[in-house]
Amino acid sequence: MTYWIVVGSPDNFQVAIDRGFDLFGFKSTRRKASGEMEPGDKLVFYLTGIKVFGGIATVKSDSFEDHSKLFTSVKKPEEDYPYRVKTKADIILDEDQMLYVPDFVPLLEFTKKGETKSWAMHFQGNLHKISEFDYKLLEKAMKDRKKAKPRTTAKAKA
Repeated sequence: MTYWIVVGSPDNFQVAIDRGFDLFGFKSTRRKASGEMEPGDKLVFYLTGIKVFGGIATVKSDSFEDHSKLFTSVKKPEEDYPYRVKTKADIILDEDQMLYVPDFVPLLEFTKKGETKSWAMHFQGNLHKISEFDYKLLEKAMKDRKKAKPRTTAKAKA
């Protein structure tokens, strides 16, 4: 089993949610990496701009090519994310439950390797393999966050 971080926009994450998370697409530059995916692999979603981990899905198929327009890129309007895998959602966090990535940077093996001026440099590109340690840490944090009861504020008594 391989563990992956998928770097993508909140909009494309929402497209997957709206479809029931039945598939996900990867950039045209990621043919080789997506071709390495196998059923059972795990995808951890890093959402650009808002700097959060939003969920985890399991790969349910080998990768395939499909140019139907589902996923989009503001920076590259011609990008159609043609390399796809069927998926099943494991954990999808609500917006207020998502994990703020800077809180996890000092804990992840993935962000400790190589010297960079900014932790964000580790999240350049669409797909990254991560260790089982990193996956388990993020999975546990997401499960804990999902189980946590929503915060309520105490109301002043009249």
